[in-house]
Amino acid sequence: MTGGKRINLLNIEPAEAEVALREFAVSEGEAAYRGAQVARHLWASPAPEFAAMSDLPAGFRNQLAEHFDLPRLELTAEQASSDGTRKFLFRMADGQAIETVAIPEGKRVTLCVSSQAGCALRCAFCATGAMGFARNLETFEIAGQVRELALLDPPIRPTNVVFMGMGEPLMNWPAVSRTLTILNSPKGFQIGARHITLSTVGWLPGIEALEKRPEQFRLAISIHAPNDALRAELMPVNTKFPLDDVIASAARFSRRVTFEYVMLDGVNDADAHAEALAELARRCGAFVNLIPLHPGGSMGFRPSPAGRIAAFAARLRARRVEVAVRRSRGLDIAAACGQLRTERVRRRLPAGADDDREIHQPA
Repeated sequence: MTGGKRINLLNIEPAEAEVALREFAVSEGEAAYRGAQVARHLWASPAPEFAAMSDLPAGFRNQLAEHFDLPRLELTAEQASSDGTRKFLFRMADGQAIETVAIPEGKRVTLCVSSQAGCALRCAFCATGAMGFARNLETFEIAGQVRELALLDPPIRPTNVVFMGMGEPLMNWPAVSRTLTILNSPKGFQIGARHITLSTVGWLPGIEALEKRPEQFRLAISIHAPNDALRAELMPVNTKFPLDDVIASAARFSRRVTFEYVMLDGVNDADAHAEALAELARRCGAFVNLIPLHPGGSMGFRPSPAGRIAAFAARLRARRVEVAVRRSRGLDIAAACGQLRTERVRRRLPAGADDDREIHQPA
């Protein structure tokens, strides 16, 4: 291997990293299987640094450190809820901060990961949107959230991963797509595709890109209002991708889609809203997930009362729509998306979805 910039092994897919490592091992006079040993320490059995890979010869570890990088995310804050939810704030090399949430429930542990630093979409009820957009995350910064929690003592190893943290994942498709491979690969975290969910505001080019992948990754679409007028007030992206187009895309998607619907008191929780939402769900066979608004970071909105949510759900079920009411987690900590970062990092002015050239649409 020639000299030059060190290769970030966490920014490429596991199979590609293993090929590079096996070739490097041979070039250094080691057996090719040594490269496979290193590859296992990237994701499946992560090591914090090359020096910690004690099953490798010391000299080879030194050579690895000269030619490759294993960048870390700095854990700068952690909060633990009485219900077991844990929230982590990571700082990256350029000072940007992102959030990750671990949610235990029985034998299941769900990690909620971020895909961007901030968000450009400015949804009216979202603290992340209020802070503005900084940049897309690289692959190692998205998958690295899962890796860092696996390096804790004791480790946190997820059974499920949801892209429901900071940012719109389908606006950062190249890095998110590589992360999906890392999460799902037998040489990565080995998480089943059906246990990995991408949540989107309805970014249509990204939905089309996800549809082209053969794995059974799950898709959740943030609806939050059952008509264009109200949805445009709550979610400015609706002017770019109107509701009819989003529903048509959901109907074409080869797997069943979930509708995410945050319940806002006096805004989108009337009986008429339930009836209109039921019609949308039936058009594409969607499952509806009603989400009580987290009071932290709620941007002036109020959560719908529990009785109103129950009545809303009953009206959907009466129209033969499958529905669940998500249980609020982390109510005693800053567990709303973006809330912990907002508390610790000064806000930026919001950037629009077309205002920042770093936001990449899928080809």
